[in-house]
Amino acid sequence: MLVLTRKRNEAIQIGEDIEIKVLGMEGDQVKIGISAPSSVDIYRKELYLDITHENNKAANIPNEIVNLLKDNT
Repeated sequence: MLVLTRKRNEAIQIGEDIEIKVLGMEGDQVKIGISAPSSVDIYRKELYLDITHENNKAANIPNEIVNLLKDNT
């Protein structure tokens, strides 16, 4: 994992198309803005995990297989 320090209004560039900018800080929360093409899905981590879990349940994939797939990514 790459760890960077940024101040308010500073950004991080990922490839040519994605920019993550620190918009503000209040207490222990950081407000970020993400500019990316509409073809890139962006989710909060906890929401992404919920979606993945529900999709796996709907597909009736055993948890053992899901865990194997996670370990290989």
